[in-house]
Amino acid sequence: MPSLDPTFAALPLRELAQAALDRARELGVDHADLRSERIRQQSIRLRDAELDGVNETVDSGLAVRVVHRGTWGFAAGTVQTPEAAVRLVEQAVRVAEVSAPVNQEPVILAPEPSHGERTWISSYELDPFEVPDTEKIGLLTDWSRRLLAADAVAHVDAFVYAVKENKFYADTHGTVTTQQRVRLHAALEAVAVDESTGAFETMRTLAPPVGRGWEFMRGVGWDWDAELAALPALLAEKLAAPSIEAGVYDVVVDPSNLWLTIHESIGHATELDRALGYEAAYAGTSFATLDKLDTLKYGSPVMRVTGDRTVEHGLSTVGFDDEGVETQQWDLITGGILTGYQLDRRIAQLKGLNEGRSNGCAFADSPGHAPIQRMANVSLQPAADGPSTAELIAQVKDGLYILGDKSWSIDMQRYNFQFTGQRAFRIKDGKLAGQVKDFAYQATTTDFWGSMEAVGGPETYVLGGAFNCGKGQPGQVAPVSHGCPSALFRGVRILNTVQEAGK
Repeated sequence: MPSLDPTFAALPLRELAQAALDRARELGVDHADLRSERIRQQSIRLRDAELDGVNETVDSGLAVRVVHRGTWGFAAGTVQTPEAAVRLVEQAVRVAEVSAPVNQEPVILAPEPSHGERTWISSYELDPFEVPDTEKIGLLTDWSRRLLAADAVAHVDAFVYAVKENKFYADTHGTVTTQQRVRLHAALEAVAVDESTGAFETMRTLAPPVGRGWEFMRGVGWDWDAELAALPALLAEKLAAPSIEAGVYDVVVDPSNLWLTIHESIGHATELDRALGYEAAYAGTSFATLDKLDTLKYGSPVMRVTGDRTVEHGLSTVGFDDEGVETQQWDLITGGILTGYQLDRRIAQLKGLNEGRSNGCAFADSPGHAPIQRMANVSLQPAADGPSTAELIAQVKDGLYILGDKSWSIDMQRYNFQFTGQRAFRIKDGKLAGQVKDFAYQATTTDFWGSMEAVGGPETYVLGGAFNCGKGQPGQVAPVSHGCPSALFRGVRILNTVQEAGK
């Protein structure tokens, strides 16, 4: 089990909290919380097995948030001393006082029990920041050269991105948490070029971003050797593959592709602040409005989707959110019916959902930002005795098997969408029959999920996700995972993207 970073633990965290929260009480606030954060990030990129760049940043600072006169107040700074913490409290209170006259909706936070003093560290084995850069660069160089050695591969881009996040939180209700989590994302993308025509195709590894350490790059949780060995032949086949014939197909979607459809059409749509219209300017609202709770037929009866901030190795997994709420797992969709939302303390209290308690979805991406409602690990659950991916494919007479995320488009209500993928195979009479290209699947959210006939078993389940989910103004990014099994959909509209582009 990793230990808490001693350089972060050495900061005067409790002195900061005591000074700030004592001053907040003196000023008569309804609520105050303090966060001290340090976020360390590193990216390494290679182009054709040559180092393209190494970038490392550290974002460190202090943030204070208050509820005063029924109004939010917030202030942040980089100096971490008790005196600076007191000044931030006073600034946050002044912000609330100035804002109170124009605030038409008093801020009341859902109750949360005091959790005392708690420490939480994510599940990983090897801190990537303790691994020499020479090893990281050497590994990506070796993998790139393996791909470049194949006749089909003309170019290779490779990267690894690591984050180590330390966060201390304390509030006026007695919760004090110290947390540390590590996450990692790596990928290689190969390019094939037809020299006679100038046509080209790309293909990227399917390895997901993970809440793990450098052990992931050494083969814990993913078989990199097998994926790299298979990639050149798959890419060569894609370059020579025929263009898809547009039409209606039965489709088996692999977890490496389906996670993104979950993210866009379910994850964002079930953020209650978005469904209520509080979030609109960045990426729209949601068709899944509150009046549809417990009645909206989101999908087929085999559909169960959970929100979860506790799953091991999840990118959105923490012990406590940025409002001091202990994290949870709950249903968003049960038997195909919308049964829940993602909540922070204000929204939970405002609408009285989840028995009036937040389900732990507040997060700020830096000490310079106030927490906002952010996505949990939103996941489609497998069937306990469900079929394998091969068994799902065997149920298709004429269709497609789609793997890997690529481009996507979805409207401002999270309802009309289309998604492409890294690769697709024709299915004929229950068997794979070679790749096709230039494909996209198009549907409305409820039609697509309503066409889901079967979900795979636990052995098909993979936790995918992204580091860079965007929301809010000023914009914030958050890491989030989406687990899912392979799934079978009937009668899905497939577009030919070249024809759609008028080419």
